[in-house]
Amino acid sequence: MWRSRVLGILVGLVAVLAVGLGLQGTATRSIPVPHAPVPRPVVAPAPPPAPPVLAVKVDNAPAARPPTGIAAADVVFVEPVEAGITRIIAVFAAHLPPVVGPVRSARQTDLRLLPEFGHPTLAYSGAAPELLPAIARAPVNNASEATLPAAFFRGPGQAPHNLFVRPSRLPAGAPWSPAAPLVFGQPPAGGAPDTAAEVRYSAARVGFDWDAAQQRYLVSMDGSPYATSDGERLGASTVVLQRVPVSAGSYVEDVAGNVSPYADTVGSGEALVLRDGLAHQARWSRPSPEAGTTYTTSSGQPLPFAPGQVWIVLVPA
Repeated sequence: MWRSRVLGILVGLVAVLAVGLGLQGTATRSIPVPHAPVPRPVVAPAPPPAPPVLAVKVDNAPAARPPTGIAAADVVFVEPVEAGITRIIAVFAAHLPPVVGPVRSARQTDLRLLPEFGHPTLAYSGAAPELLPAIARAPVNNASEATLPAAFFRGPGQAPHNLFVRPSRLPAGAPWSPAAPLVFGQPPAGGAPDTAAEVRYSAARVGFDWDAAQQRYLVSMDGSPYATSDGERLGASTVVLQRVPVSAGSYVEDVAGNVSPYADTVGSGEALVLRDGLAHQARWSRPSPEAGTTYTTSSGQPLPFAPGQVWIVLVPA
C-alpha cells in the first residue's frame, strides 16, 4: 500500500513537471511571421539636361577665310548682308570648340532668327549703334566684345577679320529649346536625285556637292572648297535652301553707308531640303518668333534631317 501511494505521488509529480516544461517551452518559443515585401516606388531616370545654346556671328568675307571652330556647330545659317555678301551664324549646343571666329557684328536678321532656340548667348563683335537697344531687348545673352572683352582676342591677319572668341569664357545660354528646328529621322518617301546646288547672291556664291563616300554635302564658297583653319573640309548632312522675304533693313551697317538687308524667318514659304543625295521640295513654317521652324513635304509629311551638321541658307524669295 505504502509503495503504491509513493508511486502514485511520483507519477503525479512527473506529470506536473512535464506539463510545466511544456508550457514554458510554448511561452518562450519564437515563431517567425513572414512579412509581405514593401513595394519600392519605380522612379524613371531623369532625362539628360538640354545643352545651353551659343550662337556666334562669323565673318564670311574672302579675307576672313578660313574660319575656325564652326565644324563643331549643330547648325550653320548663311544670311545675306550688305554689299551682296554673306555672314554665318554658327549655333552650338552639343559641343563647344575652344575658339570660334573670325567674329563679326550682329544684324537685325539675327534678332529675328535666334529666339526659336530659346534664350541663347549671342557672341558678336559689335553692331550699328541704332541696333544696340534692340539687342538689349532681345531674348539673347549679350556677349559682345564690348561687354565681355576678356573672352575675345586678336589673332593673325588684319582687322576686322582677325577677332576670335573663346566660348568657355562666355556665359551659358538657356538650354536648347524644345521648339528648336532640329528634328532628325528617316526621310520621307520620294525625293529627286540631286548631287549639287548653288545659291548666288550679288557678290557671293555658296555651293554644296554630294559626296557619296562621306554621306554629306561638301561646302564651297565662291567656287572654292570651304575648310576650317585646321584643314577640315566643311560639309553638311542636310542642306536647307530656305526662301525668305528679304527687305531693306533699318540700320546702316558699314562705313560706305550700306544698309544691311533684313531676312524675315517668321512666316512660311518654300524650301528645298537636300539629304542622302536627294532633293525634297518642302514648305517651311514658323508662326511666331518663339516657335521653331517646321519643314514638311508638299503633301504635308514631316521632313526630318539626317543626323549630322545642318546648313540652312537664307535665300531671298
